[in-house]
Amino acid sequence: MKTRITELFGIEYPIICGGMLWLATPELCAAISNAGGLGNITACNYDTGEELRQAIHRARELTSKPIGVNITLLPSMRFTEEIFDDFFKVCAEEKVEAIEVSGKPAVKYLDMLHKAGVKVMHKVGAVRHALNIERYGYDAVIAAGIEEGGHPLNDDVTTMVLVPRIVESVKIPVISTGGIADGRGLAAALSLGAEGVLMATRFIATKECAVHPRVWEELIRRQENETTLICKSVGLQGRALKNKLAQQVLDLESKGAGLAELIPLLSGQKAKTAWQTGEVDDAALMVGQSIGLVKEVTTCKELIESMVEEARTIMAKNLARFNN
Repeated sequence: MKTRITELFGIEYPIICGGMLWLATPELCAAISNAGGLGNITACNYDTGEELRQAIHRARELTSKPIGVNITLLPSMRFTEEIFDDFFKVCAEEKVEAIEVSGKPAVKYLDMLHKAGVKVMHKVGAVRHALNIERYGYDAVIAAGIEEGGHPLNDDVTTMVLVPRIVESVKIPVISTGGIADGRGLAAALSLGAEGVLMATRFIATKECAVHPRVWEELIRRQENETTLICKSVGLQGRALKNKLAQQVLDLESKGAGLAELIPLLSGQKAKTAWQTGEVDDAALMVGQSIGLVKEVTTCKELIESMVEEARTIMAKNLARFNN
């Protein structure tokens, strides 16, 4: 399954793990990369560049395959600009194969990264932003539909529309994300013109993801309509699992609460604890509508191989239909 994305990153299959705060660890990263995809270490799991470096070293001990790092450039109470500078510097020094950026464009780092041989992709939710990413000199762009977990753009455009719009608008390779969890989604993304897919929610339901088993049970139990958009009123839209904490946030928003009132409820430490304890009502768990497609917990290898086989079967059947 060769595309410009597999060639760009040196991977077997065009399947990439997106950023997952606290969950995208060296162990999960290596399992995905060993299975033929592109694993990810989320930089914001760590407090310093040196801690990130140690995580990269740990992943390198577990896999000889290409790995990626996610760096999210959003306003943060934890990180200064100097720490973000260190994150990018470490990635260049360690020559990771890829960086996934979200939030503010990483323009000032691109020359350093490219000189180190690091390929850089950026997640966007609009054609106008994709055009900017291409102009800045990024290697690829991620088209993120409103279905995704995390922080989709408030343009609220679906993956089905956004992907072909960006594909027809830029020349660099396009990766699709938002609502993808199986081979059907991979086949659909390729049919829309994308050359790879990025997933996060589905990788939570893998045996190598260090979450409490109750989290897996909850993901399997929940359906596609059981996420909600929070923080729209304060310009920080996020898609989270419907739970007591998310409803508390929505209730405060309806009363005109500002970001200062909401921040204590949205702390990363709450999410970290919830992933570990399985108390899923106690934090904003940023998952996408693809929870409706999560049916079982598998290994990363089983997931990726089944996705590729299913996508190949679908595309072959469709080709046969057209030929007949």
